[in-house]
Amino acid sequence: MPRRAHAASFRDPSGFIFHREGTLYRQVNRSFADDWAKLTSTGFYEGLARKGSVVSFEEVGIELALTDEAIAVIRPERVDFISYPYEWSFSQLKDAALLTLDIAVEAIKAGFSLKDATAFNIQFHKGKPIFIDTLSFETYVEGEPWIAYKQFCQHFLAPLALMSYVDIRLLGLFRTHLDGIPLDLTSHLLPGMTKLKPGLLSHIHLHAKAQGKEGSSGQSERTVRIPRTSLLALLDNLRSTVQGLSWEPAGTEWADYYTFTNYTDEAMQQKRSLVGNLLDEIKRDCKTACDLGANNGAFSSLCAERGLFTLAWDIDPAAVEKAYRSCQKAGQEKILPLVVDLSNPTPATGWNLEERSSFFERAEVDVALALAVIHHLAISNNTPLPLIADLFSRLGRYVIVEWV
Repeated sequence: MPRRAHAASFRDPSGFIFHREGTLYRQVNRSFADDWAKLTSTGFYEGLARKGSVVSFEEVGIELALTDEAIAVIRPERVDFISYPYEWSFSQLKDAALLTLDIAVEAIKAGFSLKDATAFNIQFHKGKPIFIDTLSFETYVEGEPWIAYKQFCQHFLAPLALMSYVDIRLLGLFRTHLDGIPLDLTSHLLPGMTKLKPGLLSHIHLHAKAQGKEGSSGQSERTVRIPRTSLLALLDNLRSTVQGLSWEPAGTEWADYYTFTNYTDEAMQQKRSLVGNLLDEIKRDCKTACDLGANNGAFSSLCAERGLFTLAWDIDPAAVEKAYRSCQKAGQEKILPLVVDLSNPTPATGWNLEERSSFFERAEVDVALALAVIHHLAISNNTPLPLIADLFSRLGRYVIVEWV
């Protein structure tokens, strides 16, 4: 693998992404030549891109390639921020799952198969989920099963079921299981009554049991032949199962913060006005922002209103869920709510601790809002003030701090 390829882009022999002079490119390798020719000549991918389901791209000169394996080099549309599925709210993961299934169905109908159904291939761009791996499509072969079925169940269905039926915090298992939450573990953790749900019985419990048998017999899932109509029925059943999972954001520590806050209405309005005035002073010098302890995004919106792409972080999954739902309802494209614990943020992980970057490696912004958050760090987390100041200085060129 070339030394300048992106550290997360080494698993697919079809190609890889890399940076050259600050611009992101994707190299397409010779082994993907036949599929690439079909993908770029049928109009299928372009149709998905027009709908905003997948990233668009522009083909550039082959001289930009990093190795002689290249048959093409493309410049993909740049997404706002790379987030990971264990930083998402319930509805973000659910929307990502549904988009993946919709793309898989459209691929089959167009003569392709989606060979990768990892949640890491989804990002949130302009307020909506978007699929970013252009090389995840291969020519469909009649009778072939969906090779990404297990991956989809582990990356999407398993965590959604655990959050829906057990505890919203179980999404954190994804941080230690980068290939998705194992189905045998999921089956063990889910309550017995979920076996009465046909979709969960089939795709989680029986699937986990079948995996155990395959492991002992050495048989592969790909040995099973499945006609196209049955494959589409499988995808439709997965969609119904995902649609049937739900979680209501309530009962967590900060879910109703702005409902029961100790601010008077007048004090809250003064705070909004003050923060807005400070943002007005610097907005010409800023493009990005982060809101630390954003709760439901009430102050993140002040940044978005001024044209700043804003990361709205909060430790509380219910608050982030509410923020995401609010953004979806309003069509807000400038705010990305994420579940992040500022005292224990997402670490670097994966191969050589480079495959998945730490949150702070990804989250450098122009201005950070630290509103009513210092006392949580200094008192609740017992963090010395100099360390808090050092952290804030790393996050943004400007920091707006509320001292409580």
